[in-house]
Amino acid sequence: MGIVELLLIAVGLSMDAFAVSVTNGMCRKNIKLNWTFAVALTFGLFQGIMPAIGYFLGQTFTNYVTKFDHIIALILLGFIGGKMLIDALKSDKDDEKKESGNLTLGMLMIQGIATSIDALAVGVSFSALKTNIIMSAAFITCVTFVFSFAGVLIGKKFGSILNKKAEIFGGIILIGIGLKIFIEHTFFQ
Repeated sequence: MGIVELLLIAVGLSMDAFAVSVTNGMCRKNIKLNWTFAVALTFGLFQGIMPAIGYFLGQTFTNYVTKFDHIIALILLGFIGGKMLIDALKSDKDDEKKESGNLTLGMLMIQGIATSIDALAVGVSFSALKTNIIMSAAFITCVTFVFSFAGVLIGKKFGSILNKKAEIFGGIILIGIGLKIFIEHTFFQ
C-alpha cells in the first residue's frame, strides 16, 4: 500500500473524529488548550489503536466486527448526542445552576471509541494486504490528531457565534453521525 492510499484512508477515518471535535469545540465555551490537546490525542490514539487491534484479530473475527460496528457506533453517538440535547434544553431553564457542555474524561473516551470502531475493519483489511501496521497506525494517529485539533479550534470559533444553540446543534450532529454510520453499513455494504 502506498502513501497516497494510506493518506486517503487516514483522512477518511479521521472525518468522524473531526466532526465530533468540532462539536466539542462548539459546545464547550471555555475549552482550554490542554483539553483541545486531550481531545485530539484521544481521537488520534483510538483511530491508531483500532486498526492495530483489527490487524491482529485478522480474519478470525471479521464477520463479528462488521456485523455490529455500526450498531455500537449508533448507540454510543446517539446516547452522547441525546444527552447533549437534554442538557441543552435543561440549561435554558436553569442557566445559572450549571455550566452547559462539560466535557468529562469518560465522555471523551466514549467518543473516541464510537468514532473509531469502524477502524477495526480497516485493520482487518490491512492484515489481508500484509500492510506495515506500525507505520500505518502511527500515520493514522498523526492525521487524526491534526484534524481533531483543528476541529476543536474551528468549533470553538463557531461555538462563540452560535452561543447556546451550539450544544443543540452538536447533539444533532453526533446523532446524525451515528445514523450515517448505521445507514452506510446497513444499506451500502
